[in-house]
Amino acid sequence: MFSFLKPDPIKKLRKEYDVKLEQGMQAQRKGDIKSFAMLSAEAEKIWSEIENLEAKKAK
Repeated sequence: MFSFLKPDPIKKLRKEYDVKLEQGMQAQRKGDIKSFAMLSAEAEKIWSEIENLEAKKAK
């Protein structure tokens, strides 16, 4: 009934994904390749979660 009041988990994950990409870009610019790789891996993990949720939502 009040589904419009529930927070959208996909929207939250997209924000986290964008933050991780931004942090990774900043680390890469500073020359910290180890942090860049770690942040990129975290971003990929978040992206796979987003894809899973979108696939479930589409069903």
